[in-house]
Amino acid sequence: MACRIILASQSPRRRELLTQVGLSFDIVVADVDETVWENERVDAYVQRVATTKALTIAQHYPDALVIAADTIVCIGDEILGKPKDYQDARRMWLQLSGQRHQVKTTVVVAHSNRLLHDTVSTTVSFKDLSEAEMLQYWQTGEPQDKAGAYAIQGRAAAWVKHIEGSYSSVVGLPLYETLQLIADAQSDVSQQNF
Repeated sequence: MACRIILASQSPRRRELLTQVGLSFDIVVADVDETVWENERVDAYVQRVATTKALTIAQHYPDALVIAADTIVCIGDEILGKPKDYQDARRMWLQLSGQRHQVKTTVVVAHSNRLLHDTVSTTVSFKDLSEAEMLQYWQTGEPQDKAGAYAIQGRAAAWVKHIEGSYSSVVGLPLYETLQLIADAQSDVSQQNF
């Protein structure tokens, strides 16, 4: 019997990605504090937040398989979060303009008292951005709630010269790695039942 799958995210992008590969799942949003701790390293941050989301939901649904993820945009050691306003977004875009940056997504699968995780890092190269392009993009409303103030699957696709790594991870959920973790979690449980 297949177990219930829960996506611990309100992200429409993650929902669309899982639907795209044919998974049936419920959504239960994990409300967790995503504040970066002082001196917290990029990889530690993204793994901590994704793990906290998974554990928050798993404790309420112990028989379900819970999928949680967190995606960040970083340039060097600086995490570029969701913009507070246009000036904050512009500051980020000026850092990204004509440069390569990293998008990291940690996906965590919690199932039967086990926690499996993987962090996927993708390099994204942006073209040089003009003031007009930045202002026009802000006015679309698209970047307001996005890490790094852009959506690769939206209008900001026109800014991307090249990516190295997982496109779906930049969107918000590395599909290959997520499906592998689900298979591993379900395989471990079926072996325990023999």
